Amino acid sequence: MSFLVWIVFGAVVGVVAKLLMPGRDPGGFFMTIILGIAGALLGGFLGRAFGLYREGDPVGFVMALVGAMILLIAYRMIGRRTRSA
Repeated sequence: MSFLVWIVFGAVVGVVAKLLMPGRDPGGFFMTIILGIAGALLGGFLGRAFGLYREGDPVGFVMALVGAMILLIAYRMIGRRTRSA
């Protein structure tokens, strides 16, 4: 059940990341949500691994959002590079 919660949480994070970073994405809205899910997993894992917070702390949302935004920035850079080549 917790895996489903992470997917829903990541989708919400992806939508918030998209709202904070407007502009055209190479993959569209659904790819942004997938990146949000991956960012939530990555940011949540790294934050807990480095001991920045415990599971269930509200700062986990911030770490997930930062992870999603980093992945979105990287995806935009890769998308631009492959289109221009």
